[in-house]
Amino acid sequence: QVQLVESGGGLVQAGGSLRLSCTASGSTFGRYAMGWFRRAPGKERDFVAAISRSAGSTYYADSVKGRFTISRDNPKNTVYLQMNSLKPEDTAVYYCAAEIVPYDVVLKTSGQYDYWGQGTQVTVSL
Repeated sequence: QVQLVESGGGLVQAGGSLRLSCTASGSTFGRYAMGWFRRAPGKERDFVAAISRSAGSTYYADSVKGRFTISRDNPKNTVYLQMNSLKPEDTAVYYCAAEIVPYDVVLKTSGQYDYWGQGTQVTVSL
């Protein structure tokens, strides 16, 4: 139904910033709730941030609150994750996820999403 492609990952020093993008295929992007998740080496996939289909609501993991901002540009079929004040513990593969929903709701768990991108590597050095 939808293909997701992440971009914007890379290597950054602690305290730096990075902006991730996730672009979706198709013409129904405005009907999808979107989320960002990450998996660090040897760890489980963790929730990072989520945004409702019209951007009426956002939600963040405690570990990134105040540092990360999720946003979306529906005409561009793109969701963003602005990451500021990066820490070494933010190092992970970051994935975007999508789920078609009938209302402007936020989805906060990986099990609620059916569609996933391939991920983009973020490495934060000391």
